[in-house]
Amino acid sequence: MEILSIVLQSLLALAFVVAGLGKIFGAKMHVEGFNHWGLPQWFRVVTGLVEVVGAAALIYGFWEPGWMTAGALLLGVTAIGGLVTHLRAKDSFNQLFPILLLGIIAFVLFFLHYSEFTDFTGLS
Repeated sequence: MEILSIVLQSLLALAFVVAGLGKIFGAKMHVEGFNHWGLPQWFRVVTGLVEVVGAAALIYGFWEPGWMTAGALLLGVTAIGGLVTHLRAKDSFNQLFPILLLGIIAFVLFFLHYSEFTDFTGLS
């Protein structure tokens, strides 16, 4: 189970670092996507920052597990926003699938390590 978590955590962090930096620095695909969805470009930058912060929390989570669960939760909620955006725009399943998969991975990680999150937040 531990190896699976490390692999999922690594893949999720890498995917969101790449996606987040692409949004922050205005990669053509992301600029066009936000235009297609009718969202302002400043929101693209904010979304990218949220994704990079979530990925950073996942990376820091290799040393402090509570950060991994917090990052996974943040990215899972962000993925829900992405799914809603794609669904509202009636995008194809091929366009929707990557964020769906990343969201599932984020929530799987979150629920596998929920106990670390309760330690992180002081809820235990």
